Amino acid sequence: MALDRDHVLRSAAALLTRRSTATMDEVAKAAGISRATLHRHFAGRDALVRALEALGIEECEAALDAARLDEGPAVDAVHRLVREIEPAAALLAFLYTENQLFEGDGQNEGWSRIDDRIAALFRRGQRGGEFRIDLTPAWLTEALYGLLASGAWAVSEGRVAPKDFTYMIVELLLGGARRREES
Repeated sequence: MALDRDHVLRSAAALLTRRSTATMDEVAKAAGISRATLHRHFAGRDALVRALEALGIEECEAALDAARLDEGPAVDAVHRLVREIEPAAALLAFLYTENQLFEGDGQNEGWSRIDDRIAALFRRGQRGGEFRIDLTPAWLTEALYGLLASGAWAVSEGRVAPKDFTYMIVELLLGGARRREES
């Protein structure tokens, strides 16, 4: 029987987003395979995390495409982006805490592509007068990542209803990012 790699990765992601310190034994059990089978496909935790990183980047880029960031007002595009990325938010929250993914020369260029696309959305909103210009697009991008991670953790812990995820993130982010009317 062939290993369903996607099933293993999604099982690992589901477990690790709830318990980031889960062992490889626990990951194997969650995926319904033996530890030996898991190790044949992922030599260790680092290999598994790197595979999850690739999945996270793939899902994030698909959400960016689905959100149609260049269409309509930038505020609406932010709403669409948060809504589209919500299914991957817990995985991204886990990856966000994996420091080895963001240190040194081995950083996956997918993260830079994602950063560039989101920063371009905020830059477009600034040029169009929708967002404050005193906050850099890079900072707004990092703030969005932080809110996505916080929202995913709050939902997984039952402190926030899943139906409120998009609303709460967008309202908090844009409440601080929108340009204030001159009095």
